[in-house]
Amino acid sequence: MELIFALPGEEKRISKIVGNDKRRKCLMDLGFVEGAHVKVLSLVNGSFIVSIMGARVALDRSLVANVHVEEAGA
Repeated sequence: MELIFALPGEEKRISKIVGNDKRRKCLMDLGFVEGAHVKVLSLVNGSFIVSIMGARVALDRSLVANVHVEEAGA
């Protein structure tokens, strides 16, 4: 499932990063790599505030759609 479907407070594990090379590199530079845990903190005006690798990151909906996740315990 895509990260855009996660609700605030849910923690997920990244299973895949999709999209063109530029988008994938941008996300990977921010710490969005396969196996990393990400938690949705809040949704603000269509943007996502997430916690990943100890940092808070704000992403717009178009970038979040490139992050595929699964249950954190899977």
